[in-house]
Amino acid sequence: MKTKYGHLTYCSNIHSGETWSDHFSQLKEHLPKIRKNLSPDSEMGLGLRLANAASIELMEPKTMEEFQSWLKEEGLYVFLINGFPYGDFHETKVKENVYKPDWATRERIDYTIRLFLILSKLLPVGMEGGVSTPPLSYQYFDSNKSTREDRVRLATENILEVLIWLIQIEKETGKTLHLDIEPEPDGILGNLGLWVHWFIDLFLPLAIPKIQNECGLSKEIAELTIRKHIRVCLDVCHSAVSFEENKTVLNLLQKNSIQVGRIQISSALKANFGEHPEKILDLLAGFDEPIYLHQVIAKKNESMMHSFPDLPEALASEVEFGEEWRIHFHVPVFLESYGLLSSTRKELIELLNLQKEFLITNALEVETYTWGVLPKELQMPVADSIVRELKWVLSILEPDHNTIG
Repeated sequence: MKTKYGHLTYCSNIHSGETWSDHFSQLKEHLPKIRKNLSPDSEMGLGLRLANAASIELMEPKTMEEFQSWLKEEGLYVFLINGFPYGDFHETKVKENVYKPDWATRERIDYTIRLFLILSKLLPVGMEGGVSTPPLSYQYFDSNKSTREDRVRLATENILEVLIWLIQIEKETGKTLHLDIEPEPDGILGNLGLWVHWFIDLFLPLAIPKIQNECGLSKEIAELTIRKHIRVCLDVCHSAVSFEENKTVLNLLQKNSIQVGRIQISSALKANFGEHPEKILDLLAGFDEPIYLHQVIAKKNESMMHSFPDLPEALASEVEFGEEWRIHFHVPVFLESYGLLSSTRKELIELLNLQKEFLITNALEVETYTWGVLPKELQMPVADSIVRELKWVLSILEPDHNTIG
């Protein structure tokens, strides 16, 4: 839905299924109810998650026409696609496989181009649209610096190939599409600082002369074109886990003229080890589930932090008095505390207020996808969960809850 501060939606990666029929049945079951509760008198946008198998099916003209007709009938539009998870994302062990295939592979290129071709057909006229994607790869796939550098080089070249497609799509359709690369702890681009370093020092020097030659552009126009199509996906859970200060993030973006393709509105799990550390560890153990990666960054003081690739490794470590843990577990944004545990909702509210002040992006996407693996006392029906999340965001963006059509 359109708000004063951008188009607000949720990401359909909350819904299970990997085929298009699975995806579509989930959308038909939940989206009309959600729109009726949130935007009954105006259209509502969707952040669409498409698995690889589903994307192949949706490229069929009849399947696409059926989906477009349904969207129109239900007053819905698609302006974002989640292209991070390629395959299974629910009810099976995902963990580090969420990064596979990574950007060093042909499969990732073809999948991402396919998503952009789909988005170019679904995107309303006059809107920009983005596809989110992994931060190149997972740092633990490589055992040494040399192989990681080779992976980064190949990934960078492959993203450049997609960039050329985006320029061509805009030339043919008039629609601006952007690749939203998403920093995540333990990704090769694990935080915004690493993202900016890669973009400024590696990607631009490779891309600018290529785009100049391919498109017959000046150096200045080539760089502007690149910056228009390659953007950052700012996931607030990820930045909070990395202890990135929101104002520092915003300053880094502004200083380097980095565009934000979308803000993914999400909260991380937080634990402060003062009193009752054993009870806190016991509570955290309830969040240790076998499907997703839950990277942990432990902060001992302003100059000392330690990271763990997953929650079990953190739980097995020795905890010091006063430590603060932030855990990559997308907990509900409308909840601030869970007894002795809490969330990074404070950091999320701060970023939403910065969005209101600076209009960082025009795309706001709630991305709480872990409902099925939350402790039972935090679970509720999917549609109700989504509505509650979005209403909470609206209460921060527009306290009167009004939207504009």
